[in-house]
Amino acid sequence: MPNFCAAPNCTRKSTQSDLAFFRFPRDPARCQRWVENCRRADLEDKTPDQLNKHYRLCAKHFEASMICRSSPYRTVLRDNAVPTIFDLTSHLNNPHSRHRKRIKELSEEEIRTLKQHKIDEVYEQEKSNLESVENELQNPASEEGGDEPAKDDVPLTQEERENKDYLKSLFEILILMGRQNIPLDGHGTDELPEGIFTPDNFQALLEFRINSGDEVLRKRFETTAVNLAYCSQAQQKQMLDICESCIREETLREIRDSNFFSIITEEVVDLAGEVHLPVLVRFVDDSHNLREEFIGFLPYEADPEVLAVRFHTTIIEKWGLNMEYCRGQAYIVSSGFASKMKTVAMRILEKYPQAVYTLSSSCALNIWLAKSVPVLGISIALGTIEEVCSFFHQSQVLADLDSVISLLFQNSEERGKELKDLVRSSWTGRHDTFEIMVDLMQALVLCLDGINEASSRWNSLVAGRAYILSSALADFDFVVTIVIVKNILSFTRAFGKNLQGQTSDVFFAASSLTAVLHSLNEVMENIEVYHEFWFEEAMNLATKLDLPVKLPGKFCRAQQGTLDSEVTPENYYKEVLSIPTVEHIIQELKDIFSEQHLRALKCLSLVPSVMGQLKFNTSEEHHADMYKNDLPNPDTLSAELHCWRIKWKHRGKDIDLPTTIYEALHLPDIKFFPNVYALLKVLCILPVMKVENEKFEVGRRRLKAYLRNTLTEQRSGNLALLNINFDIKHDLDLMVDTYIKLYPEKGEFQEEFLSSNSSDIKEET
Repeated sequence: MPNFCAAPNCTRKSTQSDLAFFRFPRDPARCQRWVENCRRADLEDKTPDQLNKHYRLCAKHFEASMICRSSPYRTVLRDNAVPTIFDLTSHLNNPHSRHRKRIKELSEEEIRTLKQHKIDEVYEQEKSNLESVENELQNPASEEGGDEPAKDDVPLTQEERENKDYLKSLFEILILMGRQNIPLDGHGTDELPEGIFTPDNFQALLEFRINSGDEVLRKRFETTAVNLAYCSQAQQKQMLDICESCIREETLREIRDSNFFSIITEEVVDLAGEVHLPVLVRFVDDSHNLREEFIGFLPYEADPEVLAVRFHTTIIEKWGLNMEYCRGQAYIVSSGFASKMKTVAMRILEKYPQAVYTLSSSCALNIWLAKSVPVLGISIALGTIEEVCSFFHQSQVLADLDSVISLLFQNSEERGKELKDLVRSSWTGRHDTFEIMVDLMQALVLCLDGINEASSRWNSLVAGRAYILSSALADFDFVVTIVIVKNILSFTRAFGKNLQGQTSDVFFAASSLTAVLHSLNEVMENIEVYHEFWFEEAMNLATKLDLPVKLPGKFCRAQQGTLDSEVTPENYYKEVLSIPTVEHIIQELKDIFSEQHLRALKCLSLVPSVMGQLKFNTSEEHHADMYKNDLPNPDTLSAELHCWRIKWKHRGKDIDLPTTIYEALHLPDIKFFPNVYALLKVLCILPVMKVENEKFEVGRRRLKAYLRNTLTEQRSGNLALLNINFDIKHDLDLMVDTYIKLYPEKGEFQEEFLSSNSSDIKEET
């Protein structure tokens, strides 16, 4: 459906012009200025939301300085852009014309001013034209380089139309490959005998379309040698970049329309030998649904300062997001990358203080804390636990593990049954992962040893993995690490569980942080006593596994025979494990749960169920000061909050209190409380808040599915975005036009490529 320009005396529509069309802004003040400049009386009684949804202005009504064109396929307005170029008098020359757009009546003085302005413009234009003619008469040679007619006004030639159809076919194939997760290269060409040509997947699909009757492709390639590549890898990469940008732009447009967003990264991934950070964005869409969408991969940099700069510039310059509207950031990374991503977070906070650094709802607090500890032993232990979980998800070994658990937990059948259920789940992401690992330790080692002893029952792959895992678990360094980390994280387990619970649990968790930090500080002050108990528990578990209590072999070898006799295993692990871990967790909790973050969580008392638990004696206004500039009417906040409380306090007996932000945002009368509505939207995009409707958390699930189902060497950032966002609409004509604008020299690319390859073949023969 075309967009029509709302400006008076303007008849442009989007289907007849390449001009950009812009929505009226939702901001009431800016929207009012747009309406005033339009001088349309029928727009004055409409709300900013109605204008934003139904009315557009084309680019002709904005000064060039107000329009940003950071790329050929994305045109946006500056944040302070106001339309100033309008024709308000031409209809006066034809008083009998019927106008759909009713122009506000102008005073005599305004009419005289506008007419004089028009006369001045005509005079300047004629003067400019006269000077141009005089210059041409004085310099006749310049006529050869005279102005050409605008490209858009020139009809396409037959050759140009065929070229656009050809490019459209190529783009269709690339999008198909992305959506179906088909790698571009289908064969290991290095392994093929010399002189043998085998087409890759892209060329194979081209040939299939030609054989299926695609006349555009047939005409292009009917005289081409069958052993030539039809489209070079360089051209494929260029076209894929455009596909990726156009698909991403559709998601980014929704994000910009919603104003506020949060940035989240997942664990670093290997894309064809290069390390990248997957980036997701959280926002509330037009239907009031909280969504997390994958928007691309960011190349990882070893230097944290360089990574921070690249991260910032990519989001702003390449993806076109305004970080002034970023309200949260969270980074899920392993211990090797945690400190670097924390540097990124701090640099962004320095520039944008409202981009609160938080925990991510998709990662349990205890796992987040364990991954961030800069102790190599903990990082190794986490990797081992993941390997164990993956190994025992195989159905053929689960039966053996069940038998061992039943034998060991004869006196505690309930716990034994619980552990059997846990090993069939993704237990490595739970708040009590280390506790589960300690309880399962003996059963796991016995089961792995049993597989090794009866290796004839298993294939070599299973038996080999069992041997490696058994060696890793049956090591005192691993045992003492998981026992000590389990005990330290026991102080944050309930706190973290509440953070991923109901909205009321999250609200009250914010108040319990002080108690958690107090407990950890007490542990630090009495670390000698606590560590003694922890180490004794580790020795008891080692005794069950028949393991010697000793110093790590790598530490002993590093001493080269000069080992101090006073360095006992207990003292060693206190200094290198217990003390650093407790200190780090205390500091990490303070960093993640800053004063600003806690104030934001206190604003959750806006949710009616939390209000009810607090007997409607809440003080959101004090905590909401941090979001004052995000509110449409901050001066009326106090009165509006009072009405919001009264509404729920005196509700009918048959009306239940909404328990989540999702329910509150979908109330039919929520728009009558614009400040509350704005606050709830900002609060729910904080990364610490879980996505309450799972069907809108598809970005992360699709990302994990893509990584799980794609070989490392076949992964592609471009194709990954097409595969993960397969349901995003795409505009083939836009992709083709963008390609032609970006690579005008490629118009004859294919012919040059084919002719050069044909000449090479002739020379060889």
